[in-house]
Amino acid sequence: MTNDVSLGVKYMLFASFLFACMGAFAKELSGSIPSLEVVFFRNVFGVVLILISIYRKPIVQVGGKFWLLIFRGLAGFTALLFFFYNIANIPLGEAMTFSKTSTIFSAIFAYIFVKEKLGFKGWAGVFVGFIGILFITKFDGSSLDKTDWLGILCGVGAGLAYTSIRELRKYYDGRTIVLSFMTIGTVGPLILMIISEFYTNAKLDFMFSKFVMPYGQDWIFIVLLGIVATFAQIYMTKAYSVAKAGIIGTISYANIIFSIAIGMFLGDKFPDIWIVLGIMLIVISGLLVSAKKD
Repeated sequence: MTNDVSLGVKYMLFASFLFACMGAFAKELSGSIPSLEVVFFRNVFGVVLILISIYRKPIVQVGGKFWLLIFRGLAGFTALLFFFYNIANIPLGEAMTFSKTSTIFSAIFAYIFVKEKLGFKGWAGVFVGFIGILFITKFDGSSLDKTDWLGILCGVGAGLAYTSIRELRKYYDGRTIVLSFMTIGTVGPLILMIISEFYTNAKLDFMFSKFVMPYGQDWIFIVLLGIVATFAQIYMTKAYSVAKAGIIGTISYANIIFSIAIGMFLGDKFPDIWIVLGIMLIVISGLLVSAKKD
């Protein structure tokens, strides 16, 4: 791996902007189709592109961790369900911030399951991160909103997915790992939408909703969603390939700023002081946890 910090930062900034754009397109789509359906279209596009990539360059891998591969896919799919539901129902910047708590949870899971040491900075980051979550959710000791719970669970699911990748990459090609996630993220929504034809529950609307045929400009947003999500993944991968993970992980928090700005353009209000403080604490948390990777 080369260590071109300047190039890595540029790649990550571009990827962060694209991820924010992905969230914007998902938010626009959620006005006419359910978030579950948005998850389906987000993943089916990626499945096609990865299969084309595998056709052009066949996979060479050891394999042998099938159930862990399935677990990674399920954890990532679940996190994406919660993430896109929140994008549809809360400001884009807040939804993106919740997703970034995955750094906190992946550090905890790596400590528990992979026996990876955290150290003082790591544990301090975890503590600061949880304080940040309290600020964002405005938890006063009584109750949390549905989107707060889903936001936290999004971080947990993504944290589990990222932790499993640390083991899976020893056995599988990166495209196989991503394909497991996107395939489950394509088949899962189809199954849930079929079930929704016979069963509905307002409290579980983030996972049960009937298929709604997109129309007009929805198809434009669907295509744009797939394109920006794919290129965001490509440039994020490029960033990590040319510079240290700790530096790139730090720059990745720019997507919160991009998401707040784009969200305001779409009609979101600027976050209040408590949410701003929460975002700052979660960013600091991520920096502390990532510091050991430099």
